[in-house]
Amino acid sequence: MTRFESSAASAASHGGEQMSELKRNARDAGADLKEAWRKADGEESLGDKAANAGDRVENAVKDAGDVVHEQADEASRDAAYERGRADEASRSG
Repeated sequence: MTRFESSAASAASHGGEQMSELKRNARDAGADLKEAWRKADGEESLGDKAANAGDRVENAVKDAGDVVHEQADEASRDAAYERGRADEASRSG
């Protein structure tokens, strides 16, 4: 593996985690904003509480999807790396 490939693989794996964290923070900020808007009239109805809970559940599902996606990407990169190693070994041997 070249130095570029090594640093690109490292950046890709860390970039995904940072992006997920950024998306998670944006989702939380959006949910906080919606909750504040729903409370702006001074009252929080049962409907408001249900909507807030729904927003938080939706965000949790999206966050879990991001984690699964990161893990799938990492597994794919690892498999490609191993295939490349096997190809190199078969050529040199």
